[in-house]
Amino acid sequence: MRINPITLVGIALIVLGIVAFAYQGITYTSREKIIDIGPIQATADTQKTIPLPPLMGGLVLAGGIVLVMVGARKS
Repeated sequence: MRINPITLVGIALIVLGIVAFAYQGITYTSREKIIDIGPIQATADTQKTIPLPPLMGGLVLAGGIVLVMVGARKS
């Protein structure tokens, strides 16, 4: 049994939509220089978050469902 490429993309979008709902954002840490005076240096780690709105997760999930349905019809 071969899976249509459209169906595979749809499944990937469904998984991404569920992950977007579960995590609500991507958090990462960046290092910034606070002081840089000759041999004296001080850095600080700051945590930043890129928010993922639930609407985006819903749209990605709905798009994945549509692609899976279209892929199933073409098979």
